[in-house]
Amino acid sequence: MNRQDYNPLNDYLFKFVFGKEERKRITLSFLNAVLGREGRDELTDITFVDRELDPNFDDGKQSRLDVYGIASDGSKINIEVQLVNYGDMQKRTLYYWARMYQSLRKGEEYENLTPSITINLLNFRLLPQECPHNVYGLYDIASGHRLTEDLEIHFLEIPKFQVKSVKEMKRLEKWMAYFSNQLNEKETEELAMSEAAINEAIQAEHVFMQSEVERWQYEQREKALRDYISGMRHARRTGLAEGRAEGRAEGAEQAMLQSLRHLMEELSLSPERAMDVLHIPAAERERYLARLENNCI
Repeated sequence: MNRQDYNPLNDYLFKFVFGKEERKRITLSFLNAVLGREGRDELTDITFVDRELDPNFDDGKQSRLDVYGIASDGSKINIEVQLVNYGDMQKRTLYYWARMYQSLRKGEEYENLTPSITINLLNFRLLPQECPHNVYGLYDIASGHRLTEDLEIHFLEIPKFQVKSVKEMKRLEKWMAYFSNQLNEKETEELAMSEAAINEAIQAEHVFMQSEVERWQYEQREKALRDYISGMRHARRTGLAEGRAEGRAEGAEQAMLQSLRHLMEELSLSPERAMDVLHIPAAERERYLARLENNCI
């Protein structure tokens, strides 16, 4: 597959490239570009945190992926990928930031709280600003004084990125060009040559696409997203808004059951391995096993 033929913001592909210990140099390069860190201020390491530890951070929706870790300066960083505008992005990002910030154990002092940073990668326009990168903090409305640096929320709106010559791009613009996937083959090669971490990310994509299981997961996510968008358009056309949430939840579970069955039959995976592949939370696995045994597809 040519790179222009696939979506670098697909959640399975994104986590394969940016959420693996063996490729954290890619993630660090991206983070330093977004946060504007240079020289001695650069983040030099990140420890990824297993999202299964907190089900509030892993709801299995096809349009969101979390990459969450603790950086070398002690700050907690969460990267969110959102492909569809559900209309709740502002409240959603603040809620997840708050959950991440609440890290004190019994008896610890408030001074032990560390900065928490959320980076939202959006495949749609959300904010009124035309600039594709915007940063929010906690400020006094009248004076502009910043109360604390512990709250930092970034929005990267990929559709707002305007393609230009790779030679003219700054660090963050190169990463936005990578995610926008608007460059032709020659420009992509030039982009890869200009930034070692981007070149490594593109090579990781090739490895991903050569794996039958990984590529199948990618395709299922893309199909789920297309089906969701199609369903929402149909609902708007017919005015069937009532009961949408309940129907969507049941539809998502039916789709997951079909995916489980496919993995078990076509790729000869055990139910446990199939659920690992689909990242089904431990708390939900018994219910899925029961439905599989009862052929509830």
